[in-house]
Amino acid sequence: MGQLDGKTALVTGGSTGIGLAAAQRFVAEGARVWLTGRRQAELDAAAALLGDRATAVRSDISRLDDLDDLFDRIRRDGNGLDIVFANAGGGSALATIDALTPENFDKTFGINVRGTVFTVQKALPLLADGGSIVITGSSSARRGNAGFGDYSASKAAIRQFARVWATELAPRRIRVNVIVPGPTNTPGLRGIAQEPAHVQPLLDAMASTVPLGRVADPSEIAAAVLFLASDQSSYMTGSELFADGGEVQTFTGA
Repeated sequence: MGQLDGKTALVTGGSTGIGLAAAQRFVAEGARVWLTGRRQAELDAAAALLGDRATAVRSDISRLDDLDDLFDRIRRDGNGLDIVFANAGGGSALATIDALTPENFDKTFGINVRGTVFTVQKALPLLADGGSIVITGSSSARRGNAGFGDYSASKAAIRQFARVWATELAPRRIRVNVIVPGPTNTPGLRGIAQEPAHVQPLLDAMASTVPLGRVADPSEIAAAVLFLASDQSSYMTGSELFADGGEVQTFTGA
């Protein structure tokens, strides 16, 4: 018997990385999964990997029309939702305050804040009482790393929304929690390197900031997401769960 038998979950940003790993774990635990992504080829590959318990929908959370289409499809399916893993996120190129442009700012906040807010809002009519919402945060929201201003601020904003939503949705027994991954070996992280020869040095540099001495595998973050999505965390709401190898709690730099 799986931890999510009979449950239906939505995973945004589910075609690669942490989202895909979470979708795999949800399916393994008995859930039916809706997953979204912006790139069709990656989404198709994810759907093939997950099998017939998953339904993939190309969707960009920064586009409200895409969100409407997504939730219309889920509504027509008739099973509603028990879990929302609002994982989709991103941002523009890193920029310090002197180089930040309105376009960079709007792109980052459009995805990470506006997109997440309206994903949750539009999911609520379909989400069962007693359901779980899990939001992907970022350890950067706890630090002042140069160049991460708009990204880290957007993740800090979502953290505060989660606190408020936990209060607002408590009458429906819907729990809202934030998963905070540390450096994780995903296509998104590796893409920061830009050149293949730079990937391993980047991972090594990231690992050097983590007390456990390595970056995470996406499956390790997915295990923590499963905990928050399942009844195992039934007395947790408004919380942050750090799956970061100790990075944030031991960080002493600026």
